[in-house]
Amino acid sequence: MKWQGRRGSSNIEDRRRMGGGGAAIGGAGGVGVLAIVLIGYFLGVDLTPLLNGGAGGTIQSGPVEITEADEQAAQFAKVTLADTEEVWAGIFRDQLGQEYQPTTLVLFKGAVQSGCGGASAQTGPFYCPADQRVYLDTDFFLLMDRQLGAGGDFAAAYVVAHEVGHHVQDLLGILSEAQRGRQQGADSAAVRVELQADCFAGVWAYFAQNQLGTLEQGDIEEALNAAERIGDDTLQREAGQAVRPDSFTHGTSEQRERWFYIGFRSGDIGQCDTFRATTL
Repeated sequence: MKWQGRRGSSNIEDRRRMGGGGAAIGGAGGVGVLAIVLIGYFLGVDLTPLLNGGAGGTIQSGPVEITEADEQAAQFAKVTLADTEEVWAGIFRDQLGQEYQPTTLVLFKGAVQSGCGGASAQTGPFYCPADQRVYLDTDFFLLMDRQLGAGGDFAAAYVVAHEVGHHVQDLLGILSEAQRGRQQGADSAAVRVELQADCFAGVWAYFAQNQLGTLEQGDIEEALNAAERIGDDTLQREAGQAVRPDSFTHGTSEQRERWFYIGFRSGDIGQCDTFRATTL
């Protein structure tokens, strides 16, 4: 991905030097139900017990060191965010007849307090509908490479684009509709939300290639590999657990790859309606 020396977004809130400061994780009463689900299983950290009124806890964080890798990750995230802003502004204008309102990307190290409650680096990147912000620990890209086997700059870009996809869903009222569906007993609502965000990330990649010209050979393969490595079934197997489809929150590896590619192949958000799809 061609990103060095390019414009970065100004919609950045850098909290890395603030540390976690003992961020509290409250029960579901203080946090939106869907917000907990969205934060959930990205790295095998299952927060769904909080939906049953689990007790609160505290995330502690020690001194924060900002490394050269952190700085590079931050610059990369800023450029990627700027690209999503340009692409989604055009999609909202041309496909929806609306004005796109960008999200803010919060960079943190170790732990953070969000409008959806406290979270740690182990939670993985997440979008919080309560404050309409994306949260990213700048160590995460290194973790993707070394622990998940999902290296490459476009794999990292896919992760940012996926979380921005949740913001797009929020702006379009999809998240609130999905939350109502879950409350009415639609168990697949969370998975459909996540797979649509994967598809939206693919739509962004389509325009990044055809409009911005920033993709390089092998980039799409990096994104597809990342989607494969963070499928619920793969994460459960890698953790030495039995694969339990009833516990899935993001979809299988095959589903995540396929929905990303649907978006990338079409460049049309209309093709990303996972909620009406009979087969995920």
